[in-house]
Amino acid sequence: MSESSGMKKVDDAKAGIEFTHDLVIIGAGPAGMSAAVAAAACGLRAVVLDEQPRPGGQIYRNVTVAAPTVANLLGPDYRHGAVLAQRFAASGVEVHHDTFVWDMAQDLTVTAQTSGKSFHVRAPQLLMASGAMERPSPLPGWTLPGVLNAGAAQIALKTAAQVPQGRVVLVGGGPLLLLVACQLLQAGTRIAGIVETSPASNRARAIRHVLGALGAPALLAKGLRMLWRLRRAGVPIFKEATDLRIEGVEGAADTDGNQRVKAVSFTAGGTGYRLEADVALLHHGVVPNTQASRLLRVDHVWSDAQLAWQPQVDVWGQTSLEGFRIAGDGAAIAGALAAEASGAIAAIGAALALGRLDAERAQQMAAPWRNRLARQTSIRPFLDALYRPPEWLIDCDDDTVVCRCEEVTAGRVREMARLGCEGPNQTKFFSRCGMGPCQGRMCGITVTQILAQALNRPPAQVGAYRIRAPLKPVSLGSLAALAQTTASPKPSSH
Repeated sequence: MSESSGMKKVDDAKAGIEFTHDLVIIGAGPAGMSAAVAAAACGLRAVVLDEQPRPGGQIYRNVTVAAPTVANLLGPDYRHGAVLAQRFAASGVEVHHDTFVWDMAQDLTVTAQTSGKSFHVRAPQLLMASGAMERPSPLPGWTLPGVLNAGAAQIALKTAAQVPQGRVVLVGGGPLLLLVACQLLQAGTRIAGIVETSPASNRARAIRHVLGALGAPALLAKGLRMLWRLRRAGVPIFKEATDLRIEGVEGAADTDGNQRVKAVSFTAGGTGYRLEADVALLHHGVVPNTQASRLLRVDHVWSDAQLAWQPQVDVWGQTSLEGFRIAGDGAAIAGALAAEASGAIAAIGAALALGRLDAERAQQMAAPWRNRLARQTSIRPFLDALYRPPEWLIDCDDDTVVCRCEEVTAGRVREMARLGCEGPNQTKFFSRCGMGPCQGRMCGITVTQILAQALNRPPAQVGAYRIRAPLKPVSLGSLAALAQTTASPKPSSH
């Protein structure tokens, strides 16, 4: 895609389209906040729609009201979000919190809901900053009560200053797994062990990218410090684990009488282990949240490096649909500081497309952000290779649940392949896999990979679920509000 893609100027009167804003930004995480600040600096009339009650997204969740003890525990990277949130508030951009987007049209009309009522906003430029979601970890026993994603434990810490009780075992791989372990440890949680699943072959892949990683020495040092803290605290760390199984024991039940997690069993270094656990936290990296970009049918590619779908964007964040841009981890996983840079770049690109900046000025404004983005992304090939999820995560037992909403197993998905299903959409039709409330968010990537393995085809040929509106459930009363007014509600306070 060329750098000039999507640069057509829009004449509102000529097009006959009534716009409510110049730019609609979805999401108030690092990419969305930075985009809003840059949009204001370019003189754009922007609006931000965000699901959370306050700015910050997942990474900086609750940062504007976090108690000093919690903020200090979460570290300087988290506290940086407060500085960005202050810049965001000072920008004066219109913001709607507690608002979720449930539809987007090809003409870039956005339909959202707040306070139980739906409304439309429309602009010639739309910027999606929806961030990432944790990769599913379909292990035997992963649906037991007491088994959570590691990110969920971090959210509880950020929003309610709560940590898991009892013995906690962390399973998987990636920087976030180590970060959550350190944060929980500092908060007084009893870490019974960290079970890393990254195979030995990952190190050989990663070594080829060491020179690039040296361009981000601060990030490398941060990782080494986390490992040092965990080892100094005596936390057992098991490497290259296989044969993982989360066990539940009758009698160890939750308040509803369901069987609870009791232990994590695995093999490491040829030895079998069984760690008693009250809580198991899973993490095998994060992947772009592509529900909205799939809804708009923009071009996507399968990233073999990150084992995930990525929307195709150019250097200004422009997708294959003119005027629709994506910034941050929703385009490719690169972290919060990279998201901040890409959000600003995408907003500058929107201003360029609208004729508010000429090409020279746009390049000047984007240059420092591009330099920051390059520094932050230099380590990604190394991290992607080092923490690549193990192949056995997809080669799971037939009785392992893949689609949690409809309780469809891996064996059932493989059966669909044997019956002639060519991709996830046919598999959904015959098995209901992906038809539940999450609309395939939790199982989509796993289903693509299992089908690819069963059909002996690359994931890019197998494809992904076709996403339709509403992206999230809405009531009839909310829909009725659209017939009463199309005006957007009163903005939220920062």
